[in-house]
Amino acid sequence: MLDLEWVRAQFPAFDEPSLQGQAFFSNAGGSYTCRQVIDRLHRFYTQRKVQPYSAYEASRLGGEEMDEARSRLAAMLGVATHELSFGPSTTQNTYVLAQAVRRWIKPGQKIIVTNQDHEANSGPWRKLADEGIRVVEWQLDPETGLLNHDDLAQLLGDDTALLCFPHCSNVIGAINDVSAITAMAQAAGARVCVDGVSYAPHGLADVGGLGCDVYLFSAYKTYGPHQGIMVIREDFGFDLPNQGHHFNGDSLYKRFTPAGPDHAQVAASAGMADYFDSMSQHHGGGTGADAARMSHDLMRDQEIALLTPLLDYVSAKNSVRLIGPADAANRAPTVAMALQSDAAEVAARLAPLGIMAEGGDFYAQRPLTAMGVDLGKGVLRVSFTHYTSKAEVDQLLAALDQVL
Repeated sequence: MLDLEWVRAQFPAFDEPSLQGQAFFSNAGGSYTCRQVIDRLHRFYTQRKVQPYSAYEASRLGGEEMDEARSRLAAMLGVATHELSFGPSTTQNTYVLAQAVRRWIKPGQKIIVTNQDHEANSGPWRKLADEGIRVVEWQLDPETGLLNHDDLAQLLGDDTALLCFPHCSNVIGAINDVSAITAMAQAAGARVCVDGVSYAPHGLADVGGLGCDVYLFSAYKTYGPHQGIMVIREDFGFDLPNQGHHFNGDSLYKRFTPAGPDHAQVAASAGMADYFDSMSQHHGGGTGADAARMSHDLMRDQEIALLTPLLDYVSAKNSVRLIGPADAANRAPTVAMALQSDAAEVAARLAPLGIMAEGGDFYAQRPLTAMGVDLGKGVLRVSFTHYTSKAEVDQLLAALDQVL
C-alpha cells in the first residue's frame, strides 16, 4: 500500500501555513509540485542560468540536466530518448503537430476526432477543416459519456489518415482502452494521436506498449513545471515536415518545437523522474521503467480506494447527475457533477469550508453539450490524486452535504 505520510512529505504545499486546513480538489487543473522538481528548478536558476551546452562548467551542467530530463522520462514512458520533446504547453504542442499534419495529409484523406475531448486535442484538428481537410467526429454516448468501439469501426477506412482521442476525459473521467483503439486504427492504416493530459497525473503510461504514434501530456499536472511533453514515434515524426528551424530538421525532438526550449523548466522536469524513482524505491521497487510501473499501480490503488465512497455519495444524490461511470476502477478521480444550480456559485460556497474546487465547463464544452449539460450552469468538478488523504475526502463529503 502507498505510504501516504511519505508521499505528502515530498510536497511542500502540505507544509505551507497558508494552505493548512484546506483540501485541494482542483488537481485536474494543475497538481501540487513535488519537492524534487522545486529543488532542481531552484538550483538551475541559481547555479545554471546561462546558455546551456557550452564548454564552461555552468553551461555544461545545465545542458546535462536538460538531457537527463529527456532521457529519464523517455525511459519511464517506454520510448527512445529522441522521441520525447518539450514545449510550452500541450495545447501548443498539438497546434504545432496539427500544422505538420496539414502539410502531410493526402487529398481525400480524413481525420477522426471525438467529442469527448478537452478542446486542446480537438480544436487544433477541427481547425484544419478550414483548410479543406475532412474532419469527422466519433461521438460519445450521450447517456454514459463513453466512446463505443463499434461506432469507431463504422468511421474507419482506408481514407483515414489520423485518429485523435483522449486517454481520459477531463470531465467524464472514463479511461479509454488506448491499446485496443490504437490497434483498430492502425489496422485501417491510420496514425494515432492520444491526449494523455488527464491520465498522466494518475500514473505514467507505458506509451511504448500502448502502440500509439503520438502521446501528449502536461508536466504541470503531473507534479512538475509548466511544460508540455510530447512523445512522437520516430517513423511518424520524420514522415512529417519539420516545424522548427531548418538546421534542426535532423533532430526528432527539435522538429516540433519552433521556439527555443525553457532551459530551466526542461531541466527541472527530471525532478518528476526523481519523484517516481524515490516512490518506487521507498516501497521496495526499482528505478526507471520499473519505477514508472510500480508508482503507477501504487497511485491508482490509492485513488480507487478513495474514489469509491465519493462516487457512491454522488450517485445517491437525486439532485446531482454524475458525469461518467460510477465504477472507480474504470475512471480517474476527476468527478464532474451537473447540479440544479450554478456550479461556480456552489464551488464558491465550498471555499469557506476548506474545499478548493471549481465550477465551469473546463474547456470541455463539446462533451458536456453532447451529454445535455446546461453550459450556463456548468459542472462542479472535484479532482484529486494519490496524495489526497481519506480525511480530506471526508471533509469534502461533509462540505458537499452542506452546500448541495
